[in-house]
Formats: sequence, C-alpha cells, structure tokens
Amino acid sequence: MLSVREARERILAQFSPLQTTQCPLEAAAGRVLAETIRAETDLPVFDNSSVDGFAVRAEDVAAVPVMLPVIGDIPAGSAPDFRLESGQAARIMTGAKLPIGTNAVVMVEETDFGHRPAGTPAPSQVSIRKAVRPGENVRKRGADLRAGDEILSAGQVLRPQDIGMLAMLGVVQVPVYRRPRVAIVSSGDELLPVDAPPEDGKIRDTNTYTLAALAAETGCEALRLGVAADRREAVQQMLDQAVEGGADVIISSAGVSVGAFDFVRDVVEGAGSLDFWKVNMRPGKPLAFGSYKGIPFFGLPGNPVSAFVGFLVFVRPALRRLTGLETARQDTVRVVLAEAIESDGRESYLRAVVTRENGIATARLTGHQGSGNLFSLVQANALLIIPSGVKSCPPGTEVDAWLLEN
Repeated sequence: MLSVREARERILAQFSPLQTTQCPLEAAAGRVLAETIRAETDLPVFDNSSVDGFAVRAEDVAAVPVMLPVIGDIPAGSAPDFRLESGQAARIMTGAKLPIGTNAVVMVEETDFGHRPAGTPAPSQVSIRKAVRPGENVRKRGADLRAGDEILSAGQVLRPQDIGMLAMLGVVQVPVYRRPRVAIVSSGDELLPVDAPPEDGKIRDTNTYTLAALAAETGCEALRLGVAADRREAVQQMLDQAVEGGADVIISSAGVSVGAFDFVRDVVEGAGSLDFWKVNMRPGKPLAFGSYKGIPFFGLPGNPVSAFVGFLVFVRPALRRLTGLETARQDTVRVVLAEAIESDGRESYLRAVVTRENGIATARLTGHQGSGNLFSLVQANALLIIPSGVKSCPPGTEVDAWLLEN
C-alpha cells in the first residue's frame, strides 16, 4: 500500500489549473482570480472632503473665530465650477470634490451653522470656531492607491471586499479560472433515494450528498448522477453519462473494493486505468485513482466517514489545483490528548473535539470511530492525525489536529 504522502503526490502530479474565463463582477465572489489586477487610475480620483463642513483655506482660519462669506454649495457627486479665493468658504458634503483653491475643510460642528435638517440651504456666511491645518479633513487624490499599483494577485479567492474594490476600479468582467465540473456517482443495490420509505436490508444514499457539498465548498460545480446498480452495464452507463456531461473529474463511492459485486474497478480499467487502489490509512484504505476515458477518476470507499476523509485528504487538493489555487498541505495545530488512543499502525484520521482548557488545546475523541458512524463526524470539529507506525498514544501526548471549523 502507498503512504498517504506518496498517494497525494502521485495524484497532484496529474492536475493543473483549468482554462480561464471572464466572469461578470456580480457573480465573481468566491471565484479564483486568474490575472493580477492593477489600478488604471488613482484612488481617490480627486481631492474630496472626508466630513460634512465648509471648504476653506487653512491660512484664513488660523485665528478664530472668523466670519467668512459662503460663495457656493457642493453636494456629493457634483463638480464645483468656481475657485475658492482668499477669505472665502463653501459648504461641502462628505465625499464631494474640493473646489480649486481649497486646502482644508472645517467640520460643520466647529461652525455656528451646525447640523441642520435635510434641504436646508447654505448660509450666506459662516463663523469658523476652530482652526484647521492644511490637508485636515481632506482625502487627497491617490491617497489610497496610485495608477499602476497591484491591487489583487492572481490565484487568490475573491472576497466581498475584493469585489467592492473591483467595482471601484470599474472592472465589469473579471478574469477567473473556470469552475471544475465534478461528476459524483454512488454504486450499490443497497442504496435508496433520500425520499424513499425504508426497506429491509437497505440504507439511504448519503455519499452523493456529502461529496456534492464538499465539491461545492471547494468551488466546483457538482453533478450528482445518482446511484448505479451493482451491474457492470449500469456502472458503465453512469460513468459514460459523466463523460457526456463534460465532467473534469469523476468521483465514485463504493464499488472499488474486492467484493463479488464491486464492478466499478473493472469498468474503469476497461476504458481507462487505475494508478493505485490502496492507501495505508484509516479510515479510507480502499482508495482508487486513475482515469476513465481520459478523465481523472477517484474511487472513494462506500462508508460515509471514509468517503469524507478520502475527499479531504486526496480529492480536495486536486480540485483546488484545478480551480487555480495553491495546494498547500492542510493547516494543522498541535493538541494534547485528554485520553489514551489506540490505532492499528496505519496513518489515522480520528474524529475529535478540540477545546481550549487552561490555555491548552485539548482533544477528545467523539466516541466510536467506525467508518460508518457519520454522527461522530457531525459531532467533531477536528481530525486527529496519528502517524503511520504509531499504535498507542497515552493521555498527554501531543498530536496534529486538522481543524474542520474555523
């Protein structure tokens, strides 16, 4: 069996970012930027007021109080068509462009005009009660950034604040990497649709929903194709449906082991190849990777926890690379075990709850670690990583924990 590290490296060697596309700005949040964005203009694009008040020349209000005639009114969004001469003032709103000749703004609270109801016209004169320095309450052109400055880097996920920045720069179409299309298939005569009534000897299909949610969370378009019966022709038909649907990756759960009715492996090898199908890990040893008709194929185990862990450890890094993201190893933190843990010597990913006790990150298992016990995964906020070859960890042992939640 391959080690987890070797299996991951062999998988990632087969993946590279997909082609780029143009995405409307309103739909670009969460997408991966494909090109570096640089400013084409200064921001702010003009000197403007940071407060509601009166535009002045600082030298005219060095000695206060002083009464100045008000020669204009400048609401936000307007461009003043006059010049402020010595000894004059103009009422100005926050964000409004400063008139030529202005070098400071006095806050309205520092005048005898004060706050007035909306629609109140500007006074003919105003008493300035506080001196201001040149540049006070003024947002200078280019104070935030200059034309040519790098704003956003290729390869980053676009956040809400990034979308706002692009809007400010006037970017209507955003260059991003195409979202991977991930076809998800389950196999097994024992699987029922979620809305079906219970039947003796059968269970509800879980993995297609879990894996589709994981794919969507990774920034992919998930194509849930349903459940293939335990027949060779049914499995082949569903895999062909994934190919016809334009899938960039195919993920199957169950059917890659050595059971008498596990046909997925045979079908894949009939129209493609498998690079490997066993990894030295727990849960998730029967992991297959290869290609079907030229499309990368992952065969995950059927047990729901095994499928979940296999996706996180192997599939997610590959999908991240397709989306244009770096595929750095998962972030882990060191935690202290609050209880003894036994393992079988394989690299193990154990469900646990990590809490901070007396300033120390402490971990406890969420109970039974059977790979069919999905509830223990629901309860967990971390996976404890027990290295290969370690079979026993007494209380107080430090181990790595892969946090599942922020």
